[in-house]
Amino acid sequence: MTIQASLKASTAAAGVKAASPLRDLNGIVHLLTCGSVDDGKSTLIGRLLWDASDLYEDQRENVRKSGRKAADSDLPDFSMLLDGLVAEREQGITIDIAWKYFDTETRRFVIIDSPGHEQYTRNMASGASFADVAILLVDARSGVKKQTKRHAAILDLVGVKRVVLAVNKMDLVGYSEDVFRKIEADFRTLCWKFGFWDATAIPLSAVYGDNVSTKSDAMAWYTGPHLLEHLEKAPSRGTASSGTFRFPVQTVLRDGQDFRGLAGTVSSGSVNVGDSVTDALSGRSAKVIRIATMDGDLKSATSGQAIALQLDVDIDVSRGAVLSSSEMRPIAAQTVEARLVWLSENAFNPRTGYLLRTVTDLIPISTLEIKALLDLETMSSHPSASCGVNDIAVTKITLGRPAAIDVFSDISETGTVMIVDAVTGASIAGGVVTAVNAKGEILGDGHFNLTREMLANGLCRDLSLSSSDREEFTRRANEAAILLRSAGVSVAIEPPPPIDDGLDPGL
Repeated sequence: MTIQASLKASTAAAGVKAASPLRDLNGIVHLLTCGSVDDGKSTLIGRLLWDASDLYEDQRENVRKSGRKAADSDLPDFSMLLDGLVAEREQGITIDIAWKYFDTETRRFVIIDSPGHEQYTRNMASGASFADVAILLVDARSGVKKQTKRHAAILDLVGVKRVVLAVNKMDLVGYSEDVFRKIEADFRTLCWKFGFWDATAIPLSAVYGDNVSTKSDAMAWYTGPHLLEHLEKAPSRGTASSGTFRFPVQTVLRDGQDFRGLAGTVSSGSVNVGDSVTDALSGRSAKVIRIATMDGDLKSATSGQAIALQLDVDIDVSRGAVLSSSEMRPIAAQTVEARLVWLSENAFNPRTGYLLRTVTDLIPISTLEIKALLDLETMSSHPSASCGVNDIAVTKITLGRPAAIDVFSDISETGTVMIVDAVTGASIAGGVVTAVNAKGEILGDGHFNLTREMLANGLCRDLSLSSSDREEFTRRANEAAILLRSAGVSVAIEPPPPIDDGLDPGL
């Protein structure tokens, strides 16, 4: 099998994104709509599609012939363009994430319409992780509510830096400037709590199209841009190569001869042939001698590209490892502090087996401790040892073995984590890393130490110290720890012995 065929097969199996099309995504803006239920999210996006996109005429005709009207008007129910599930159409609400695409003369938009009900917060959090810009809707009659604050906190948590507060249904308050200014002031106060780079409030009426894609004559007092005008100027995350290099390894490729490639997707920064890269866990370094892709070799690769790196030295690297620039490595973390959105209906249970999932790694958790919860009324944290669905928690996590993890505010791509159930694999919580520590906690009673001597004399007694066998040693140790953790046993893994090859680990 050729290297290109092997890479194509491995990336397809691992779900790695292909490289070449990403160059065309720089101008695309991923746009999330969120806010409380019935604030008009689907109607707003439907109106935007109706006014500004090239909808097919049969789509428009279906909406006209449906007989459904928008609110108390004689206008079509524009939300029909978004509500896809039967249950949504019957209830008149959004349950699942709806994705729509449309082009204007200057930009391409991917719209992510998220549900507003509190019980579907997990869907909103999932959609927010893809967004460049968020439209946070509020009803002009009620202003900023608890669910508005929860959504703003989640947007901050997952790294959305640009937010538009769409003050909808201004027609129902007589297009009052005083009402808008009061809500705008509340929004400004809320934004001080978060790390948004750009926060703008726009008064509008989704039903009548005021300030959606054209300026409103009814609100001459508002001199800012209408919604579409503002969105067309918003930058996308793109695939900029200016960040610190991070390359989470998905799999190891071999062609049966002398090629050994580390396959994955560049999550941030860039890499060139001749660069020195370092494995964060072992500290060993090597030079890149080849960058292979499905379409041929490259001299350099940047964020978002799926590649296979061939190194001049076969350092001990397998799935879950993170290669970085030699000067700026992620920490081989043993303890992690994180802010999490609790997604599971099952409340936190310290006796339950949990695993930590990073970009490509799955690590047994020795202890998961809830330290505090975010109070959505005061937007401050208060101490707590418990956590339930939709709570936003401050946590401390002790890992069963070191893992290459960054602080989210430094490098978001490798600072995002998930908590999964060790038995079912279900997603329990998701969030961002706020601090990492290479020093582990002292294990107390009830913790099991999976030593390398125990593994070498038992489960791994058939393995040598070769590179491939050391990969297998790590895989078996991890699987054993996951099984123990699924049985409720807190476990720590002692790493395999160092390679005695005469090389300085820093070389």
